[in-house]
Amino acid sequence: MKRVVLVTGACGGIGSVLCRRFVQDGASVLALDIDAAALDLLAAELGTDSVTPVAADLGDAEAVRERVALAVQARGPVDVLVANAGAAEGMTLAKTDAASWQRDVHLNLNGTYHTVEAVRASMVERQYGSIVLIGSVNGMAALGHPAYSAAKAGLISYTKSLAIELGRYGIRANIVCPGTVKTKAWQARVDKNPQVFEDLKKWYPLRDFATPDDIADAVLFLASPMARVITGVALPVDGGLMAGNRLMAEDLTLESL
Repeated sequence: MKRVVLVTGACGGIGSVLCRRFVQDGASVLALDIDAAALDLLAAELGTDSVTPVAADLGDAEAVRERVALAVQARGPVDVLVANAGAAEGMTLAKTDAASWQRDVHLNLNGTYHTVEAVRASMVERQYGSIVLIGSVNGMAALGHPAYSAAKAGLISYTKSLAIELGRYGIRANIVCPGTVKTKAWQARVDKNPQVFEDLKKWYPLRDFATPDDIADAVLFLASPMARVITGVALPVDGGLMAGNRLMAEDLTLESL
C-alpha cells in the first residue's frame, strides 16, 4: 500500500523536488501550497494519480485542517509529514519592522504548527508516523534574517517537544537544517551580486552547496524505516558550515588549514 506523504511549500524550489522524489519512491503525495495554479501544474507534471493538490494558506489553521482532511478522505491518512514551507523578509534588524517580524514568525513557526496539528491526532490514533520539519542553519547560528532565524530556532525546540511527547505513539520527529541551497529564492541576491555563490564558498569546508535533491535525500532517509530509531535530531545539510569557522581558526592558530 502506498505511503501518504504531505509536503508543504510544495511548489517551491525544494518542495517541488521533495514531491517528485516521494512520487518516484512510490508514495501518494498531498502537495500543499498557497498557489493553487502552481499546484495544478505540479500535479499535471508528476501525475494526478500520485499528487493531490491541497491549496491552503498555512497562516489559516482552520483552512489547513479542513483541506488536509478532504485530501485524506480521498487518499488515506498521512504517514509522513514534511513541513517545508517557509520564507524570509528582513535581512537585518534594521530592515525588520513589527509587521515583517510577525509575517516571518507566523509562516515559518506558526504555519508549521498548524500543519502538524492537522495530522497529529490521526498519527496518534494509528500509533504511526514520521514528521520531518525543514529548518535552517539560521536557526543554529546568527546568519542574518533575524525574524526568520528566530522562527527556525523555535522549530528546533518544537521538534524536540514532538519527539519526546509523540515517541510513545511510534511517531518520530526530526528537522533538516539546510545551509545555502541554490534555488530561485536566491535570485534577488544574485541580481545584486552575481558572484555571491563564489564569495560564499570560502565559508563552507566542502566548498560546495546543497541542491534541493541533497535536502530530499536527507528527508527521505529520515522518513524511512532506515531511521526507525532516529528522533529529535536537528540535521545540518550544509557542506560543513556548522562544523566551525575555518577562517577564524586560521587567524587563531596562525596556520593555514
